[in-house]
This record gives sequence, structure tokens and C-alpha cells, in this order.
Amino acid sequence: MQVILMEKVANLGGLGDVVKVKNGYARNYLIPSGKAKRATPENLKEFEARRAELERIQAETLAKAQEQAARLDGLQLVVAQKAGVDGKLFGSVTNVDVRDALKAKGFDVPKAAIRMPHGPIKQTGDHPVTVVLHTDVAAHITVSVIPET
Repeated sequence: MQVILMEKVANLGGLGDVVKVKNGYARNYLIPSGKAKRATPENLKEFEARRAELERIQAETLAKAQEQAARLDGLQLVVAQKAGVDGKLFGSVTNVDVRDALKAKGFDVPKAAIRMPHGPIKQTGDHPVTVVLHTDVAAHITVSVIPET
């Protein structure tokens, strides 16, 4: 299925690109989330009429993400979790826990934006975590897991 991208999509294309994707990806994700529209002549004309407005909105979103990433970059979060004597956690620290810790610091980040390169944290210590705020903007933070007393 051919679709027109209404915003930049990672590993697919930029605003206004007409790309061919699998039907299910378009029907189940791109179109319902507003990231794309079917590539029909009517939709192409409508897109060209709104192109300047969409580019302005995308630029504002990018600027906001860059500003938030500048505040987030290098941030050190401390998460307390029950742990055994050897430092192994009873349970794990997930992206939901990191999101809650960020919310306590005043940052509103969706849990899907938090990328943990090695999966959930299961050991005490410092662990790198990436927060992807936009397809072009990522902030790197450190999560320090300490044993709960």
C-alpha cells in the first residue's frame, strides 16, 4: 500500500514522502496514529495545500524536543528497589519505574520513549538509559539503582 507520510517516521521517510509499506503496517499503525494517509490523488492535493502548516508544526515539535533533551541530557536518576546481599534486585527496574522517577523530577515523558539497551535493570549500580523524544532527538541519562532500606 502506498501512503503519504504526514510526519517523519524512523527508518521509513520524512514529511511528504510517498512510500510503499505493508498493508497491515499502514492500516494498523500509520493511518490510525495520524502518521500517514493513503496516497490517493485527493489526499496528495490536500497534503500539498497543508504542507507549509505541517512543516511548521514539525519544526515546533522538533524544537520542543531539543529543548527538553538539553535539560534531560546527563541527568542522574536514583531509584530505590529491594535487593539481596549480592546486589541482585528482587524484581527489576523497568521503563515505567524510570518514567515515574522522571515525572517526580518534573519531566513528562511517555514510557515508550524510554529505551533500555540491555532490557529491564536487575542489578544495583549505574545503568545508561536513552530517552528518545523525537525521531532525531535522544537524551542519555543514568539510572542509579540503590538497595531499598
